[in-house]
Amino acid sequence: MKRYSLLLCLLATGLYGLAQSWTKKYDRIDACNCGLALVEKSGKFGYVTEQGKLTIPLIYDEGMAFSEDKAGVSVGGKWGFVDKNGNELVKPQYTEVYSFHEGLAVVSIGNDYGYVDSTGKVAIPLRYTNARSFGEGIAPVCNKRGLWGYIDKNGKEIISFRFNYATSFADGVAKVMLEGKWFAMDKDGKLTKFEE
Repeated sequence: MKRYSLLLCLLATGLYGLAQSWTKKYDRIDACNCGLALVEKSGKFGYVTEQGKLTIPLIYDEGMAFSEDKAGVSVGGKWGFVDKNGNELVKPQYTEVYSFHEGLAVVSIGNDYGYVDSTGKVAIPLRYTNARSFGEGIAPVCNKRGLWGYIDKNGKEIISFRFNYATSFADGVAKVMLEGKWFAMDKDGKLTKFEE
């Protein structure tokens, strides 16, 4: 019985090692998101399946993990998005992009930030000086006066621009800075001071 168990262990270890041998082909392999992992070889990035099959070629200068079946990719210092089949959803044209959250992604050209939808169309114009991802239907954005507030997915102001900094909502709460002090804020704009 012991010999049989030992033989099974050796066989399983050998099969696992064989199954993972594809990993040696790459200089970097990130965690798998949405069924694909970002890989890098000789300074170029692409994507593989969990089994190691290259599905999006190593043609990008940089790449991001997939989120909502889309990933940010960079060519020549400009960012865009591809889908899981490698189809270009948004041509590389942006200075910076964030991952998709709730169907929208932050994009910027220079110091102007806005949002694109899952088709690549500009959903909220690039009129902010900074922006963060949507959480629970609203997102923190910074206006030209350097104040942060919150907008909905139509770009309508939901919580007024009065904060020094603001984070995305999670579990009904966001963290905001007002007059140099940190507060927890609910979606009605009610503040609770953080204990120091």
